[in-house]
Amino acid sequence: MPSFSSIDAIQQALQAQSYIAERGLATVIFLALKLRRPLFLEGEAGVGKTEVAKVLANFLSTELIRLQCYEGLDVHHAVYEWNYTRQMLHIRLHEARNEKANEAELFGPEFLLRRPLMQAIENSRLEAPVLLIDEVDRSDEEFEAYLLELLSDFQITIPEIGTIKAEKPPVVIITSNRTREVHDALKRRCLYYWIDYPSFEKEYEIVLTKVPNASQQLAKQVTSFIQELRRADLYKVPGVAETLDWTAALVALDQKALSPQVVDDTLGVILKYQDDVAKVRGATAKMIFDTVIVG
Repeated sequence: MPSFSSIDAIQQALQAQSYIAERGLATVIFLALKLRRPLFLEGEAGVGKTEVAKVLANFLSTELIRLQCYEGLDVHHAVYEWNYTRQMLHIRLHEARNEKANEAELFGPEFLLRRPLMQAIENSRLEAPVLLIDEVDRSDEEFEAYLLELLSDFQITIPEIGTIKAEKPPVVIITSNRTREVHDALKRRCLYYWIDYPSFEKEYEIVLTKVPNASQQLAKQVTSFIQELRRADLYKVPGVAETLDWTAALVALDQKALSPQVVDDTLGVILKYQDDVAKVRGATAKMIFDTVIVG
């Protein structure tokens, strides 16, 4: 796994992967790699938290293992479960031979189905992977508590086998959209960073980097419109992901510049709730257009 001697080197590596990061984020990534500590990224949806893990896996030249969290997520889906079908076949094979299946065999590694968290601490890899625990705030507090052993010691305890400890701890990125508060015990085990909506200059640079076939005029107008739209009282404010989707959609429509009609026709790309679309379409969209585009 490549090592990075400075924060500037991290920033350059991120830039090479088309990820525009401020120095604060580059600093906390540098420290997470240097200190081998999990990194907890919090912020609104669509600001680039998940992308950090993907980019890290790319420039570290290692595998990305992703655990998408949801309500009701349990050990069987996140860590491991036993291959009951294979165990039953093994038992029947022994019965056909008038033999008794050995319990130790039935609960051996060959019958273990490894889920993302266990895959991340396996010692069969040459390089430690990047483990992304995405949207941990959507999981239950019980699962959150289960993560504490993994994040403290990079180990998992299986009653039938014992404790499995990673020889090469994974690079851990945990994200949260803050739909609920995550417990302090989990946060204490991590370095923390809040990714906010970007400034105009940063978002404009992101658009030019990610959608290079967009004209500078269109990129500037889209960024200005989105920046102003975030001031509106909306149920779900558009993130950077929506800015990029909108720019790509406008390019696909062969648009070189915004117009009130084009904005109204494509609001569904940036707003995902009907109440927000109804609130912005027409007069509000025209007002924002006149403010940021016409001046």
